[in-house]
Amino acid sequence: MASNTDLFDTLRSARDHLVDLMADYDKAVETFQWPRINGTFNWATDWFDAVARDNDGVALWIVEQDGTELKVTFDQMARRSDQVASWLRGLGVGKGDRVILMLGNQVELWESMLAVAKLGAVIMPTTGALGSEDLADRIGRG
Repeated sequence: MASNTDLFDTLRSARDHLVDLMADYDKAVETFQWPRINGTFNWATDWFDAVARDNDGVALWIVEQDGTELKVTFDQMARRSDQVASWLRGLGVGKGDRVILMLGNQVELWESMLAVAKLGAVIMPTTGALGSEDLADRIGRG
């Protein structure tokens, strides 16, 4: 199995390839190849946390309709999502469980999505605008 550094470099290269071809969709589709990953891989822990730890760059920047802004660093996102993951684990959430997230575009949504992914659970984002029948349908399908 490749080292974590090799895996990280392979994933970064695939991402950079798509970014370079952002304006040429057809060429991106024609030339992109999914990286081969042997063993287990969790995007939230193996990629996001590796980039985020001790990184004070802005990971999330929310601008409200009234112009107020909230910026959260990568390191803050990693640490806060760790806390949410610990809380969810304490509630019994684990790998393969389905978790409905019904939050608006707020920091807690993004922290929760990372936390659910860290646990290997399945994220089921939804909107608070759903009626009771639609929500029941999502719960049933989940």
